[in-house]
Amino acid sequence: MLLELSPDQEVLREATARYLADRVPAEAVRRLRHDPAGFEADYWQGGAELGWTSLLVGEEQGGGSISGSALVDLTLVAHEFGLRAAPGPLAATNVVAAALGAAGPAHSEVLADILSGATVAAWCLGGPPPLDRLDSVGLALRVDGDDLVLDGVSRPVESAAQAGHLLVAARGEEGLTQLLVPAATPGVTVEPLRTVDLTRRFFAVRMDGVRVPRAAVVGEVGAAADQIERQLQRAIVILNAETVGAMQAAFDMTVRWAFERYSFGRPLASYQALKHRFADMKTWLEGAHAVNDSAAAAVDAGSPDAGELVSAAKSFIGDYGTELLQDCVQLHGGIGVTYEHDLHLYLRRVTVNRALCGTPAEHRQRVAAVVEHLKERA
Repeated sequence: MLLELSPDQEVLREATARYLADRVPAEAVRRLRHDPAGFEADYWQGGAELGWTSLLVGEEQGGGSISGSALVDLTLVAHEFGLRAAPGPLAATNVVAAALGAAGPAHSEVLADILSGATVAAWCLGGPPPLDRLDSVGLALRVDGDDLVLDGVSRPVESAAQAGHLLVAARGEEGLTQLLVPAATPGVTVEPLRTVDLTRRFFAVRMDGVRVPRAAVVGEVGAAADQIERQLQRAIVILNAETVGAMQAAFDMTVRWAFERYSFGRPLASYQALKHRFADMKTWLEGAHAVNDSAAAAVDAGSPDAGELVSAAKSFIGDYGTELLQDCVQLHGGIGVTYEHDLHLYLRRVTVNRALCGTPAEHRQRVAAVVEHLKERA
């Protein structure tokens, strides 16, 4: 998270922190384990009133950032989500809202419902193996008269069973196209997937001959590649901010534990070997803060190196986030692996985020491709 916040940004952060502390403390997160949605509708609507769903949408459409850097503002909310392992499809809903907002008035009614929190929207991008790699899509698109027909499977899709609409990426003869599909459209089926996160629900969305009119297109037919790349960058920045918040919470919790827990008459924190481990974790944590803040600013500014910075952030945070959480578990000893302790809530969030929107290895390949391209141009 940013080292210095503007007064308006601090208001947003504090309001979100207070709301989450009141509505979803750790015991509430545990209770949501068996909830079908993983969050309550009124909880999400209350968050929408705080601005969770509208920061990436222009003021003329009912949204607006508070600092002029909309994605940076949203990372403050995401960081608070990570600090509490809070429920709710924050990344997916904002990706869809931003896409609909950029498309103009064509889908304004759906966008208004998303911004108010009356409904959530799901983003369908990847597919089952072997279409689960970064930059792959699981849905195929064909033209049949005045209709567009969708076939295939998209997974994992967050909150698909709770969503009123699905923002679908599909590949056709003309290239990648995005469409807004009502979840109740005939031919759409939603199958639950298993996840280690207690409150986030993921699904496989199957489309068998799903017919939609051309008015369902978001943008232009066959011209969605750049749009999807921007959405992917935003989603990764939001997920990274959540992960960094979870890393911060776990680190702070472990430092407190090390000062409170005594061994042979001394606090654990006084042992040199443990100091070295804490120093390593602190380095990873501060690096994670810095690299994602840089990526968020680059995406907000439309910088040409935004993709490279986002992939660098995803690979660094994906690897060192899980490393930090595993160290925290080990330093807690036996209590760190119990369900009653809060530490596993953060480990679960970091583990799932690591796998979403491309693995660290896939993003290192992206960075390597950029470096190779620069070498060829030199």
